Amino acid sequence: MEQLSITEKQGANYILYEISGVMNTYTITELAEKLDENIKKSNIVVDLERVESVDSVGVGLMMATFNDGEDCGHHFYMMNPSPAARIALEETGFYDVFSIIHAVTEVQ
Repeated sequence: MEQLSITEKQGANYILYEISGVMNTYTITELAEKLDENIKKSNIVVDLERVESVDSVGVGLMMATFNDGEDCGHHFYMMNPSPAARIALEETGFYDVFSIIHAVTEVQ
């Protein structure tokens, strides 16, 4: 069965989520809850380097978190998207809207 592993780390002005596995309808419930709760409190960085695939629900979650962050005055960053994550985001046409970073030192 497909799984999504989530590791949460606190930074000075952000919360980092290191994600590995498959982001789809069946696996993102826990991540969705964490992002929804914490984007209201802090900047969020999601490390997508070890993501194997992302479906439309996963992309929708990232778009919703991005929008919620703007509403709350916080930023949503995607760090090092894997090829699969990058393709899924590019297919939406919104890839350039997202803040893509390569290290947490780029968080503002």
